[in-house]
Amino acid sequence: MKRLALALAPLILAVSAFNAQAQDPHAGHAMPAPARPAPVPAPSPPTPARPVAQDPHAGHVISPAPTPPAADPHAGHDMSTMQPAPADPHAGHDMSTMSMGPPDVPTSANDSGRPPETPIPAAALSGPTHAADLVFGAEAMAPSRQTLIAENGDVRTTAVIIDRLEAGFGDGGDTYLWDVQGWSGGDINRFWWKSEGEGDFGGNLEKAELQALYSRAITPFWDVQAGVRQDFRPDGEDTTHLVLGLQGLAPHWFEVDAAAFLSTEGDLTARVEAEYDQRITQRLILQPRFEIDASASDIPGLEIGSGLSSVEAGLRLRYEFRKEFAPYIGVEWSRALGNTADYIEARGGEAEHTRFVVGLKAWF
Repeated sequence: MKRLALALAPLILAVSAFNAQAQDPHAGHAMPAPARPAPVPAPSPPTPARPVAQDPHAGHVISPAPTPPAADPHAGHDMSTMQPAPADPHAGHDMSTMSMGPPDVPTSANDSGRPPETPIPAAALSGPTHAADLVFGAEAMAPSRQTLIAENGDVRTTAVIIDRLEAGFGDGGDTYLWDVQGWSGGDINRFWWKSEGEGDFGGNLEKAELQALYSRAITPFWDVQAGVRQDFRPDGEDTTHLVLGLQGLAPHWFEVDAAAFLSTEGDLTARVEAEYDQRITQRLILQPRFEIDASASDIPGLEIGSGLSSVEAGLRLRYEFRKEFAPYIGVEWSRALGNTADYIEARGGEAEHTRFVVGLKAWF
């Protein structure tokens, strides 16, 4: 019996191994090789058993097939000049509690959100207009209020401006000329006077005029002026005119003086003067000056023709030793036009002159 058991033992072991391999759910998987058990010693060599068919994939690692990579959309593009995207300043911040609408802040259009305003107490309006009258009395405070008004806007000033006081030398002979004006009054209402005249050295006065005007400011830079003008001539042809003019500072700092004159004889004339101060240095100033005269009709007694009667253009360079005192040198060209030139040439005069001038500009 023992001999029969020993003879069948190898066969029983082979059948058990075959059944275990058939029922293994991990057959074909790459598994680490299990430790081989120690062989059971047999008293005698076993009868060789039929060998089991070997798995051709035994011991192979079967990995899943790799997924082919997606095509690069930027393949072939030059990415060397691209700047990296700036870092998000809000990265890591909790933005869930922020409101995306406008802030709920009361404005002037939303009266319900503003604090209520209480009305002015009746007692605040029951006293005098000026509270100081309760302490010092109305009679004592009245002169003080007038002084306050005068010193803060109702200032009275007086000025005299010598615009041109000069001598001329040229083909028309040696001449002298003055152009002076001044005012007295406040910022709005002023009394304005003007005087001009010219003549020959060693000869008679050619002409002179004096204007007395009321001036009122209509804008910060312009005054309307109205008044009378009186002409004085050596031949006794004195004439009186009504004057209506406009004087002020035009854009780009041109000083303009324009006026129309209606004489007692019914003659209507006009004159426009413009000058501009071009600073070369703080003291050296170049001044271009233009003057145009016109008449609505011929005035033979004054040698004035209708239309544009004369034009003057000058250039003066002055040096301001002080703002109030500035001598100058320059050149001036004048030309009589139309019938005015005919009147001058008929008596043997010249219609065109060029003069070198030396003069003084001052004010006080």
